[in-house]
Amino acid sequence: MRSKKDIYHHEAHEEHEDEKGIIMNKVLVTGSNGFIGKNLVVRLKRCEDVEIMTFDIEDELSILVKYLKSADVVFHLAGVNRPEKVEEFETGNAGLTRTIVNILEKSERNVSVVLSSSIQATLDNPYGISKKQAEDMLLEYSEKNNAKIYIYRFPNVFGKWCRPNYNSVVATFCCNIGHGLDISISDVNKEIELVYIDDVIDEFLSVVSQKSGDKNKYYYKVKRTFRITLGELAEKIYQLRGMRKSLVVPDLSDDFMKCLHATYLSYLDKDDFSYKLDLKTDQRGSLAELIKSEHFGQIFVSTTHKGIIRGNHYHNTKIEKFCVLKGEAVIRFRHILEDEVLSYYVSGDNLEVVDIPPGHTHSIENLGDSEIVVLFWANQIFNPEEPDTYHCEV
Repeated sequence: MRSKKDIYHHEAHEEHEDEKGIIMNKVLVTGSNGFIGKNLVVRLKRCEDVEIMTFDIEDELSILVKYLKSADVVFHLAGVNRPEKVEEFETGNAGLTRTIVNILEKSERNVSVVLSSSIQATLDNPYGISKKQAEDMLLEYSEKNNAKIYIYRFPNVFGKWCRPNYNSVVATFCCNIGHGLDISISDVNKEIELVYIDDVIDEFLSVVSQKSGDKNKYYYKVKRTFRITLGELAEKIYQLRGMRKSLVVPDLSDDFMKCLHATYLSYLDKDDFSYKLDLKTDQRGSLAELIKSEHFGQIFVSTTHKGIIRGNHYHNTKIEKFCVLKGEAVIRFRHILEDEVLSYYVSGDNLEVVDIPPGHTHSIENLGDSEIVVLFWANQIFNPEEPDTYHCEV
């Protein structure tokens, strides 16, 4: 029995079967080295029942002819966005689509085609006209050959591996702001519609897995899109850049912010993935704040020397969680209106979390021969002007 593994190569074989004897989906991706193409190919490589064939601008036309003769699904992602000459819109968008259709018809093959088009297909400009021509060619191909086609008129697509300073404002802003460069905004109030790359690929994979398909439907949309002004977009990206100093993470309940955060990090330089923390030290040990959030509080880490006791205070409202990562310690509690002392013996060898309730004075003592390392969480960001911390011996 053949092992399950991804298949990724340029050679198209006459027949492929998975271990259950079902003929595999042979998928051709044009524009495979482009932004959407790269993301699609990576995802397809994780599918055990898909054979991938790729075609890009540097490949000979004979390769395209060869692959179209065996493909079951064609993801036609190749296209021209900003050519040196206006005429290249027609050759790169409409012309290549015409070539694909002609090859398929000569081969008398009924192949499903997914087209990456644009919302500009409704506009009277060279790019929009060339995209509309490509759409019309596929519509005619579908009607003549009873072939299933999927046309996606995408708004601005953003995500990892998109080329900055080209045709994506998100990529440009992320790259420039992340590198400390200026950005230019002609109208901060201009609203744009965005779609995230992973949502696009999820849609595409539903085609390969045959989870969608209506012979009488030609145009499709990605279900989730985002609308934002250019000014708001820039502000959010500047907030992401400022995280390294403020340590304040954005509201991750906002789906767009999660997608934007992932996108922003993908534009950092290879030697810029780490950053130093503000490490505060004294005779007890050290402490550094890691992450802060207006929504979930903050996380910090401390080291404590042998025999040292930290704490001996309580909070009115603030709550905390302690987790000893290294060493041995005892965490003691006492209700501030009672005399009974509770003791929790904890160790980095057996990780556990201890909740610190309000109204309980508490302390942590290092019981080992070396320093302890403790991870803390508090439900609110520490405010030195209103610390909600009151000294009281356990």
